[in-house]
Amino acid sequence: QVQLVESGGGLVQPGGSLRLSCVPSRSIFSIYDMGWYRQAPGKQRELVAGITSGGITNYLDSVKGRFTISRDNAKNTVYLQMNSLKPEDTAVYYCNAALGIETYWGQGTQVTVSS
Repeated sequence: QVQLVESGGGLVQPGGSLRLSCVPSRSIFSIYDMGWYRQAPGKQRELVAGITSGGITNYLDSVKGRFTISRDNAKNTVYLQMNSLKPEDTAVYYCNAALGIETYWGQGTQVTVSS
């Protein structure tokens, strides 16, 4: 079992920035792929950014150039740096850890982009 604890959400104006953090209950980055997903009201959950155990990253087209996923092995933390935020980025953001069919989710953190 892996527990994931997210933090860093909040209310921000359009054009602003936020950094989300996710801390697993144990060191897993060497074998688990990590990802940030989001789900807006009435919409399906979607993958925003992912980083494989080998360090390869991928992004949703609409966030490329604005969001950056990274991890700090020493701090056992994965981050999602979000810049130039738009109202359409408003959603609950979830941290995910996956290894084959084994997958774990955090509790989610709300990000609201509004003036």
